[in-house]
Amino acid sequence: MKRSQASLSLLLLIGLIYYSFYSLMPREGTPATLPETEFSTERALIPLKEIAKAPHYIGTEENIRVREYLIEQLKVLGLQPETQEGYILNEKWGGMDKPVNILAKIEGIEKGKALLIFSHYDSALVPSPGASDAGSGVVTILETIRAFNASGKQPKNDIIILFTDGEEVGLDGAKLFVREHPWAKNVGLALNFEARGSGGPSNMIVETNQGNKNLIQGFIEANPEYPVASSLMYSIYKMLPNDTDSTVLREEGDIDGLFFAFIDDHFDYHTANDNYERLDRKTLQHQGSYLLPLMHYFSNADLSQIKSEEDYVYVNIPFVKMISYPFSWVLPMAIGAFVIFIILIFYGLKNGRLSGQYITKGFVPFLLSLVISGLAGYFGWELILKLYPRYEEIQHGFTYNGHTYIAFFVVVTLAITFGFYTKFSKRIHPSNLLIAPLFFWLLINIGVAIYLKGAAFFVIPVFFALLSLWILIRQEFPNLLLMLLLAVPAVFIFSPLIQFFPVGLGLEMLLISCVFTVLLFGLLLTVIGFYKYKKLFSALFIILAIGFFISAHFNSQWTETTQKPNSLIYYQDTDAQKAYWVTYDNILDDWTRGYLGDNPKEASNYVESAAGSKYNTGYTFASEAPFKDIPKFDAFVNTDTILGEERSVSFTIYPKREVDVIRLYADKSIVFNSLSYNGKSVAKDSTGKVYSNRVNNGLISYYVSPNDTLQVNYSVPKDVEVTFNVLEYSFDLMKNPQFTMAERPKNTMTKPFVFTDAIVMKRLIDRQTLQKRVVDTLKTVADE
Repeated sequence: MKRSQASLSLLLLIGLIYYSFYSLMPREGTPATLPETEFSTERALIPLKEIAKAPHYIGTEENIRVREYLIEQLKVLGLQPETQEGYILNEKWGGMDKPVNILAKIEGIEKGKALLIFSHYDSALVPSPGASDAGSGVVTILETIRAFNASGKQPKNDIIILFTDGEEVGLDGAKLFVREHPWAKNVGLALNFEARGSGGPSNMIVETNQGNKNLIQGFIEANPEYPVASSLMYSIYKMLPNDTDSTVLREEGDIDGLFFAFIDDHFDYHTANDNYERLDRKTLQHQGSYLLPLMHYFSNADLSQIKSEEDYVYVNIPFVKMISYPFSWVLPMAIGAFVIFIILIFYGLKNGRLSGQYITKGFVPFLLSLVISGLAGYFGWELILKLYPRYEEIQHGFTYNGHTYIAFFVVVTLAITFGFYTKFSKRIHPSNLLIAPLFFWLLINIGVAIYLKGAAFFVIPVFFALLSLWILIRQEFPNLLLMLLLAVPAVFIFSPLIQFFPVGLGLEMLLISCVFTVLLFGLLLTVIGFYKYKKLFSALFIILAIGFFISAHFNSQWTETTQKPNSLIYYQDTDAQKAYWVTYDNILDDWTRGYLGDNPKEASNYVESAAGSKYNTGYTFASEAPFKDIPKFDAFVNTDTILGEERSVSFTIYPKREVDVIRLYADKSIVFNSLSYNGKSVAKDSTGKVYSNRVNNGLISYYVSPNDTLQVNYSVPKDVEVTFNVLEYSFDLMKNPQFTMAERPKNTMTKPFVFTDAIVMKRLIDRQTLQKRVVDTLKTVADE
């Protein structure tokens, strides 16, 4: 084998791996000097700076300011925006709020189904400016509408623009739209723009209750420049601990949709770092590169024909953009590949190129690499968490140096794999070595064909590898450049997946990256198998791994750009006249110790862990705090009547300060005959009762609208007395005049996903207490 051919193939292989990532998204944002009919990143950033000035979660003054700004922006675009407001009781999430949606419409010239383009404008309920999530989606829509209007084209279909509110507290703006707005009934297709990080390529994911065939064909025909989509992604998406507004439209309105979300730089998600400066401009351009061609295409397509009973496998590949084919092909393709594999083995054994002995020996390095690398990925990450326990403070599982750790584990895997092949593959022709990985890939594809058809595109590189095996059987020393060409589909499809799993699912998924690295290595044995210096490669990868680990170590500290998330709550038990400092943190820093002390007690010694998060985070530590004279809410009975064997009670809670959330609890043994909040009734279960089998004491989290109250109506058997535990949250601890709070150090920030920087007021109320307050109030009025 010519050394020059091997060297050139190695350089080309590295280049192909690089290009598999490079080709996923635009390389830069676009300037405002582009023609008016094109999407400009620079133009889109102008409204984003205004939207992301400050946190603007539901019910806040800043939320109102952003809403009014967006209404004005839609008017500038020549539209007539309107708002939709109403209470939503979200029983799945145990919440209620009063979202205010923003809507507008571009009238079509025909009366077919409408195209909906939408995103949400509220930010997360921590101090997150929401630049990416989902200010990026909002400005993508604004800039696309401007470019679309500049084209002078009038669409056939109505185009509905929707900016939902309350997405972050339960997807409630989407629920309000699909349940109550008349436009929702005519939507044929919805395009949603979201974010779960602040950078990286935007992934297209399908939302449908039927087959995806027509959605995928339409997406391909619209021809976006940088499609990043695979039928596997939706399966992965469903593993994540959240849904999107698109899910609501699909589940409650049977509205088909495509949603687009970027998930890299996941450490910024829902944090103070989700700001204007940290949003990747290339990512914003990627969002725009989707919406403009899709809007042109689907605004003139027959949206009544979107639904289909047939599902397609699909995947993006550089140069050809998208490949798709029906699910009905999946099993025949997997079986066909296995049959070809068996035929090639018999053919190779017959002509003497393959040997049963060497094939068996070829399984040894592959299996050892697979097992040892998998164990290294799993236990290696567990060891790193032991060495750096501070990483556990990042709840969503992707550290600031997460990409360095991905690189570390990948090169460790390559070092292990090259090492085993150095030891166990001497004098074995690559045709024999290829049998083991092909056998495992075929098993994977048979499993995929039965259980996970969305990943069935895995078989495409296998067919190319089978062709390579045929060439290897016929030629002892084939052209390595030809072998590399046949390996291109494997590189393009699987290389990005090695990074995608830990980025999307957290670094605990590094195990999958290690396994996929070995599996890809196996398919590349058609080239790598001819390299003479495998031992040298193993040593180089060990050195490289050490370098990545050192780099990760020196970037593991908390800094002004990689801040430690921390939390602090002032928790006051009004009835007991006690107050406590409380935190969710496992590791206290100097700032939290300034309130909790050096030896705080476990939080359960003082307070119930009444507030958690989607990551099951509860209170960790607490210590006593000074009791403050904070205004307490009023609660008055409206009605209290007995009819037969049932008592019906109505009472209203009146906040006396600016409260963001009211949480209501009652003992889980209480079974209600009926229960409603602000006129929204909780659905009865199969027993005809409400909450007949609750697993905890929680009833409702009400996200309070400005100047609003919470009216509770309930009925129970007449001899049952209900005591409600009421918690009021206001997220103003850092600015409340009753507290002198030290400024949070610059290497820390507010912990996401939990209610923190909050003043919590806890009180017990029951029917007798409420009645007494009515009597006391009447007496006071009479005295006056």
